[in-house]
Amino acid sequence: MLARTLRELHDAEYPVDGASEHGVSEVLYLRDPDDDGVEFYWYRPREAWPYDGEGNPATGTLPLDVRGLLLAELDGGACGR
Repeated sequence: MLARTLRELHDAEYPVDGASEHGVSEVLYLRDPDDDGVEFYWYRPREAWPYDGEGNPATGTLPLDVRGLLLAELDGGACGR
C-alpha cells in the first residue's frame, strides 16, 4: 500500500518531505495544504519484524529505500517488502 501511495504522490507531483525505515514499519512524510505534517505508515506483519537479542522489536530510523519500494510494487511484490 505504501508503494501505491508514493506512486500516486509522485504522479500528482505532490512533494514528499522524507521517507524512513523503522524496522517494523516504513513511513512517508509530507505536508497537507494547510502545512500540517502528515505521515503515511505501513506496518510489516509481526512475523516479519526484526528482533534484538532480548526478543524485543528492533526499531530505529534509517533512510527508506524508496526505489526498492517502487520496484517491488512494479514487480508485483508485496508493498513494502
